[in-house]
Amino acid sequence: MMSLPPSAASCCPELPGLGHPSPIDSPEFPHSCPASTWGEYGGGEDGSGLGAYVAFASLFFILISITTFCLETHEGFIHISNKTVTQASPIPGAPPENITNVEVETEPFLTYVEGVCVVWFTFEFLMRITFCPDKVEFLKSSLNIIDCVAILPFYLEVGLSGLSSKAAKDVLGFLRVVRFVRILRIFKLTRHFVGLRVLGHTLRASTNEFLLLIIFLALGVLIFATMIYYAERIGADPDDILGSNHTYFKNIPIGFWWAVVTMTTLGYGDMYPKTWSGMLVGALCALAGVLTIAMPVPVIVNNFGMYYSLAMAKQKLPKKKNKHIPRPPQPGSRTNYCKPDTTPPHPHPTLTTAVVASAPLHPSPRPPWG
Repeated sequence: MMSLPPSAASCCPELPGLGHPSPIDSPEFPHSCPASTWGEYGGGEDGSGLGAYVAFASLFFILISITTFCLETHEGFIHISNKTVTQASPIPGAPPENITNVEVETEPFLTYVEGVCVVWFTFEFLMRITFCPDKVEFLKSSLNIIDCVAILPFYLEVGLSGLSSKAAKDVLGFLRVVRFVRILRIFKLTRHFVGLRVLGHTLRASTNEFLLLIIFLALGVLIFATMIYYAERIGADPDDILGSNHTYFKNIPIGFWWAVVTMTTLGYGDMYPKTWSGMLVGALCALAGVLTIAMPVPVIVNNFGMYYSLAMAKQKLPKKKNKHIPRPPQPGSRTNYCKPDTTPPHPHPTLTTAVVASAPLHPSPRPPWG
């Protein structure tokens, strides 16, 4: 019997045998809200209504934003401009000096496209935080943090672009460097693709296996980098005091790179042994790398298959509408005395059976004073 990790129930809480869904995952109390878009409140989870259109629009703008980010680095969309700035001369009484600065700018239409995408992402973010009942849980979500981090630099860059102070230019230059955070929007695709969510659950469930793989690789890299360093010293020229003129491995830290590339069977070819002893160490390093990587991989694959099966089973369940289900009164809560509780108490099953069995088939006539 395959055992489920603790996070399996949170992945698919509606499946039988995985336990009851927690209040934070229940439809009537959607605390977290990061997994669903705000459009589900106006449409439905069955792919109809407003939710389907919002999901499609969000996916469209994500792909457009990522495409724009990549095109901004292409030479065909970059042009160099010379901007002349007039500054006061440091010499008293001298006329102002004109300083020409060379700046690299992208095509304006790419900036406009990115602006439209940011406006949509801002609108979507504000709507989701508005419709989410628990704002604290919403702000704690990693995907929502990514949304905020990817949106803010654009507004800061637009606000500081018209300023001419040195501090504003320094901040503007920093914001242009950190444009790479826009690529984090690709993680927003996890809201629209089940496979990406399954991959995320698999990575979380396989943390121990990844840790074990890193430890194995670190030990192998250290051992084989040391071995290749000394193996290449065998047969060195006696006049070479350091014994490094005939080899690429000048020291052990350089051997770390070679060991990683060899153990992962990548083999760039920028560094390779030149002696017979170094070639023997290289062969052992390649074989050890294959065995090291192959050991934890089956566990990771099994975790992925398990989560994928759970996700497919959850998709095959009949769709349910989010209906309001009244909750039972909690201990210590105030009782509503305006409306009496007409629910009869549950009698003991043994006593009920005995009373029913001993009751006459025809009830006795009711007395006139009753």
